[in-house]
Amino acid sequence: MIQLKEPSSHQTKQSPVVKSKFQFKGLFIAIVIVSTWVISLSLLLSVDISKLKFWMLLPVILWQTFLYTGLFITSHDAMHGVVFPQNPKINHFIGTLTLSLYGLLPYQKLLKKHWLHHHNPASKIDPDFHNGKHQNFFAWYFHFMKGYWSWGQIIALTSIYNFSKYILHIPSDNLTYFWVLPSLLSSLQLFYFGTFLPHSEPTGGYVQPHRAQTISRPIWWSFITCYHFGYHEEHHEYPNVSWWQLPEVYKAKY
Repeated sequence: MIQLKEPSSHQTKQSPVVKSKFQFKGLFIAIVIVSTWVISLSLLLSVDISKLKFWMLLPVILWQTFLYTGLFITSHDAMHGVVFPQNPKINHFIGTLTLSLYGLLPYQKLLKKHWLHHHNPASKIDPDFHNGKHQNFFAWYFHFMKGYWSWGQIIALTSIYNFSKYILHIPSDNLTYFWVLPSLLSSLQLFYFGTFLPHSEPTGGYVQPHRAQTISRPIWWSFITCYHFGYHEEHHEYPNVSWWQLPEVYKAKY
């Protein structure tokens, strides 16, 4: 059982709120996620896609989408200083690396915006929030994406795609199905389960101060949907808790 302690105004991003017997567990999990993504993508880019039936192709795309989401969740944990709290430089390096692998996203920019989100959740100041009571999924999603993407990133990713296709001779179908499509699906997964559901205004109005709600699911389904990010109220209450500890935080509260 992990032991919670109340977060205080003096608490820094790097200070843990739990005691763990294995102090390198966050780093180990991050390495496993990155390694699995690299190995999986490398194998899939070299597979003969013409030999795959559609019913085989779909679960592979979903698998790769899940790994992409894991990259982003790892970078998110790094923003909270919990991937490797013993060494902030290594912690933030991993966050920078996973965001770069995810889609050349700028770590420092997202770090500032994410803490602005935590300090002002579901408000006009919150960069991840959109439209107040008139919340539309697609309008909110495009607003969300616009805040984190730039033409420079799009041009760079397009260049990588063309370099991989014409210089490395990786088939375009493989690049599309296993690199481009999973990253886009992952953005929808992260937005829906990590922003739209937990931060949409409930019928009775927001509950202060976190203005977030938990979407409780069975532990295995919670993991598959978005690495336990449905426990969003717990994440805002204890932002220094790793994603893999959120279910235990929820159990400790209830």
